[in-house]
Amino acid sequence: MSNALWLAVLASAAGTLLMRLLPLLWMRRRLERLDDGDDGLEAMPQWLGILGPLMIAAVLGVSLVPATLDARSWLATAVGVAATLLVWYRLRSLGWPVAAGVAAYGVVVTLLG
Repeated sequence: MSNALWLAVLASAAGTLLMRLLPLLWMRRRLERLDDGDDGLEAMPQWLGILGPLMIAAVLGVSLVPATLDARSWLATAVGVAATLLVWYRLRSLGWPVAAGVAAYGVVVTLLG
């Protein structure tokens, strides 16, 4: 691999680590500062509870719009979403619906490509 690729991998790894580590350290310090014997739920800022669902909605929104705006991509996306929803409705799990949606998307792209 080239040096540029290794730098990109290291930058991605560092960014991923910092996105998880900094809020953890910030919240730990905040809880220690506001420690009054409770479990600390009231010390949690309101935006922190909203952040998770917002991030999931953003990822979902980006995933629903194909990279190329042609009929094949829209059909593959629709079939993938339908497969994901059907498998989720049947199994009520997280892993299998994603795998089914990705597989259905791949099958449509392969067959129509």
